[in-house]
Amino acid sequence: MRRFSQILDFFGAAPSEEGVLLPTFQDLVNMRRQVPYLKDFRFRQTSNISGDVRSSFKGRGMEFAEVRAYSLSDDARDIDWRVTARKNQPFTKLYTEEKDREVYVWLDISASMRFGTKKELKSVSAAKAAALIGWFALQNKDRFGLALYDGQRTRLYDASRTEENLLQILKQIEKIAAESLNFGKNTTSAAQSLQKLQTKLSSRAIIFVLSAFEDFDLAFEKILMQMSRKHELYAVYFFDKLEETPPPKGQYPVQNEAEKVIINSNGAAFDKTYQAFFNQKRQNLREKCARFGCAYREIRTDLALAGQLRPI
Repeated sequence: MRRFSQILDFFGAAPSEEGVLLPTFQDLVNMRRQVPYLKDFRFRQTSNISGDVRSSFKGRGMEFAEVRAYSLSDDARDIDWRVTARKNQPFTKLYTEEKDREVYVWLDISASMRFGTKKELKSVSAAKAAALIGWFALQNKDRFGLALYDGQRTRLYDASRTEENLLQILKQIEKIAAESLNFGKNTTSAAQSLQKLQTKLSSRAIIFVLSAFEDFDLAFEKILMQMSRKHELYAVYFFDKLEETPPPKGQYPVQNEAEKVIINSNGAAFDKTYQAFFNQKRQNLREKCARFGCAYREIRTDLALAGQLRPI
């Protein structure tokens, strides 16, 4: 199966002619225009820090306050069914309001993200998603920060509520993404990188992990599990259309460093194995996220970002 994963990397190492290899600063700034499409984007965790506005990264909150009789204006999802059954009339849960949230993105632009056959590389889609989350956070006066992993180093950018800070982060994404095109194999692991962000966070936060999860080993899983206990965690899985759908029938000469092989995609067996590999990886990630209490999202790089980030 590992050999099959390597073979998959050979197909479409770069997007088509109209595709994008790098996220430009202007592209990332323009993601601000998509913020209105996230108007129903809501999260659930509460902040430890009091602010001046109600955060949109909240949902109904996690800090329970009290139970009272249900009224027609209340959200039916907040009904306390145990109390309702005991009292024989509907009761609803009330939660403390969440304010001034810290929102962090762990952005993977390492070698495994430099893959794409339609529209753009996965690293470009992930960078745009990070920018979109940043603009949305600022609109709601939450503080936004970033951990940028390129396979060699991890840069940490402090959370701030200012547009100036976000613009500086977007410039760094453009700069480091361009530099990373020259990098070979990773010299530091994704687990080491994610741990740096974990160590940095002293208070509860919302964290988005944007990656293709190629380096999803036991160490990485352990850190995800630890972070999900304290923070509200979102795993956002980026994939290319060709990873989900087998290539056209034919023979493909491919090379990985010194190794040269011919891939024969003719026959039903190839399609079955190909699709099974992708489906199993996706299912494994979904199940682990469910077990950790980590929310799961999928982003296919040739489709609109905002719609895919909304709750499933």
